[in-house]
Amino acid sequence: MSFVDHLEALRWHIVRSVLFLLVAAIAFFVWIDTIFDYVVMGPTRNDFISYRVLCRLSHVLGMGESLCMPPMDLKLQVTSVSGTFMSSITMALSCALVVGVPYFLWEVWRFVKPALKPEELRHTRGIIFWVSFFFFLGASFGYFMLAPFTFNFLSNYKIGTAGLLEYRPTLADYLESLIDITLGAGLAFQLPMVSWLLSSMGILTPSFLREYRKYAYVALLVLAAIITPSPDWGSQMVVVIPLVLLYEVSIGISAAVNRRKERKWKEWE
Repeated sequence: MSFVDHLEALRWHIVRSVLFLLVAAIAFFVWIDTIFDYVVMGPTRNDFISYRVLCRLSHVLGMGESLCMPPMDLKLQVTSVSGTFMSSITMALSCALVVGVPYFLWEVWRFVKPALKPEELRHTRGIIFWVSFFFFLGASFGYFMLAPFTFNFLSNYKIGTAGLLEYRPTLADYLESLIDITLGAGLAFQLPMVSWLLSSMGILTPSFLREYRKYAYVALLVLAAIITPSPDWGSQMVVVIPLVLLYEVSIGISAAVNRRKERKWKEWE
């Protein structure tokens, strides 16, 4: 294929992805009231599943009410004429974007696949599943764990004793924070896949990951501070601990890829 032919193929992959996004967004827009009440505002509801599970776990472990979060009374406001409508579009597009991740990856795979050799195709089998799996795992972690911690802390944080401040964020600000947390956690959980890809390309080695482990932990702390809008150490630790575990998993993945390469070299010799 010529360069122009490649561009034409890429254009149709992009067109199909955009059409899927629009159709899914329209479908979500039809159910926007339910999505707003139970999905978007879910982490702010006092009966949210994360609050109930953590509080029950606290009682089971004999920790009293230490893991039970205080109730929230979060009221959002809209400060522009079109604010409600534009926020509804944002919610619909965001839901469509998250749900459509496997399809978007499949379109990318269809575009890249003809350029891969048979050996490369064999080793990339199941890549769409694993990338989607880690993305949804991270997005679920951000939505069910990180978002409740963040909004609960911020909504109950007070300054001053005279009661002169009223906490009432805008709907757009709340949506931006929720989307950043969910998508940010989904992308951060791609660490094992990045390790696999770079190790397969020979750029990353397990010895390198072990040698720079302490520096990586500092970088993960910085990443946690970026993902979490709230400055409290508790929310950041909730993010750091899974990222550290994923880093250790990445070392194991890199080591497995390295062992596979060594076996191939021995077979060729």
